[in-house]
Amino acid sequence: MNSFQRINNWLGWLVFVLASALYISTAEPTASLWDCGEYISTAAKLQVGHPPGAPLFQLLGRLFAMAAPSAGNVAIMINTMSAIASGFTIMFLFWTVTMLALKLTGKKENELLRVDQFIILSSGLIGSLAYAFSDSFWFSAVEGEVYALSSFFTAVVFWAILKWEKHAGEEHASRWLLLIAFLMGLSIGVHLLNLLAIPAITLIYFYRQYDHVNLKKTFLALIVSVLLLASIMYLIVPEVVGLFALSELLFVNSLHLPFHTGTAFFVVLLVLFILSGLIYTHNRKKLWLYIFSVCGMLLATLYLVESQTAGSFIARALVASGISFLIYRYRHSFASLNAGLLAFTFILIGYSSFMMLVIRSNAGTPINENSPKDAISLLSYLNREQYGDWPLFYGHYYNSEPTGYLPGRKVYVRDDASHRYIVADANQFAKPQYKASESTIFPRMYENMQPEHAEEYKTWAGINDPDNKQIPTFAENLKFFFRYQLDHMYFRYFMWNFSGRQNDRQGYSDRSDGNWITGIKFLDAPRVGDLGSMPASMKNKAHNKYYLLPLLLGLVGMIFHFRKSSKDWFVVLSLFAMTGIAIVVYLNQYSPQPRERDYAYAASFYAFAIWIGLGMYGLAVLFQKKLKPALAVILAGLLSALVPAILLAENHDDHDRSGRYASLELAKGYLDSCEPNSIL
Repeated sequence: MNSFQRINNWLGWLVFVLASALYISTAEPTASLWDCGEYISTAAKLQVGHPPGAPLFQLLGRLFAMAAPSAGNVAIMINTMSAIASGFTIMFLFWTVTMLALKLTGKKENELLRVDQFIILSSGLIGSLAYAFSDSFWFSAVEGEVYALSSFFTAVVFWAILKWEKHAGEEHASRWLLLIAFLMGLSIGVHLLNLLAIPAITLIYFYRQYDHVNLKKTFLALIVSVLLLASIMYLIVPEVVGLFALSELLFVNSLHLPFHTGTAFFVVLLVLFILSGLIYTHNRKKLWLYIFSVCGMLLATLYLVESQTAGSFIARALVASGISFLIYRYRHSFASLNAGLLAFTFILIGYSSFMMLVIRSNAGTPINENSPKDAISLLSYLNREQYGDWPLFYGHYYNSEPTGYLPGRKVYVRDDASHRYIVADANQFAKPQYKASESTIFPRMYENMQPEHAEEYKTWAGINDPDNKQIPTFAENLKFFFRYQLDHMYFRYFMWNFSGRQNDRQGYSDRSDGNWITGIKFLDAPRVGDLGSMPASMKNKAHNKYYLLPLLLGLVGMIFHFRKSSKDWFVVLSLFAMTGIAIVVYLNQYSPQPRERDYAYAASFYAFAIWIGLGMYGLAVLFQKKLKPALAVILAGLLSALVPAILLAENHDDHDRSGRYASLELAKGYLDSCEPNSIL
């Protein structure tokens, strides 16, 4: 290990210690508002929370809860888990920035001059500390919610693919890819957000493996990355459990066998499929190929039988045919087939944390939401069926009238008296149908359950239609998308973190609450008024002014990164877009939301923090054109250090929750107001 590696490793761990200490010292001592109380309660006793669950978070939270000296300290211990996970996120961000910066030098580690080392390490410090002190990430780091742990998984998988890239071509380098597969499986037990790193990971793999890359090949790589993402989100996550449920129904209801027989059969079938495939890739014997093929055909048959409609059957047939073709295509490429099967296996091993929910549900825990006691109820739980669905690529408008209904998936429940699964809800009217003239591609204004949503749509899209009789135009549909979903629900949060924040009151597009600011009067006054003349009653600790410094340094880093390495720039851009704009498109949020949603885009801000770190590198290169190298680097470091410094100075007071008990006291107040034996 050379001197640069030692310093890089030690600084990474130092950043972890500093960030963790900051988060622990500012962590809330008890449960915060919203879902935190539920997550803490379910983690403390391994209970079953709201769908789709977060079993890995609960398992890790249980370990921290067991270390609590008393029941009154359980909440702070689980909040501490979030703080430590966030500290690790900052550590891996530091190493990510230094690896990307090292690549920009075009040198090996043992060839670096002292000036090079200072630039690389300073870039890592600036980028990681800027993110550590940023508004949205710090918010999640000090409470018992899943987003801190989810950020950790995003950080570690992105770092791991960079480590693979560094060692690709060496013996056993593929272990990094298997580690990523395992971490992806584990992350499903926290939140699906981590899967959005797959396109960036795929691009790094593609750029490392193939020479003479052009725009067409890059586009194909993006398509493959989206297919990989979709295969995990829509194939592995729901369909593995769906096939468990189908097998259980067939064996119990049709073959009249005991409960869980179908589940046991599918476990054996799946394990035999994987084992036979792995053995075949080692000894090449046809017997194992036949077993592998038979198991695969049985799995494909079950997958097709699960189809609900003719369209679903065709789609599933295409998916099954595609997978079969890939296996057939690589049946003699033993290393590739082995790696694919191992990756699938490691994803399943990580995903198996959801078995905890079934085990604990059968134990009859006090909190047992939806009671996922078997494969059938677990499928409904994972699919979040109680929340309903929303259109993404084609659908209705908010004032469209249904012309009919299509049935949905039947809901089965276990009936011990008849020893069968019976239909509890036929879901005959689950899917409303609408006229084509009242539907659109890329529907953004669709929510029709509450009257106020229609009014909000019209306000944001500028629609004058008091009676809700006029079907919006596609231009108005896009206007809502850009004004509300992109600007208000993403760009506003982005600017909170890198420009400044007006206050922590929820914003509804009014001038007085929740806007982004710069701290520069002539830029802020036209949008939010004169902030200097606010009365004392309007003062707010979350009134944070960064004077655009983080944004400007990040833009310098973005431009510099593109000019020095367009491939790596595009990788970071894909992470930035997939965890930002892609989430906006997928969530398709209506107005108003019950709370601010900036926490959902923390990974996008993570990607921008990489460019903040590289911005220091860019300034150093720029200054070296006029100054001596050492002086240029010192000046760039001092100027860049203003960014994490101002973020820490401005954000500490409103993110220090160490003495905050408001949510606990509010809950006690509600209960104290109730008469004895009241029904809540």
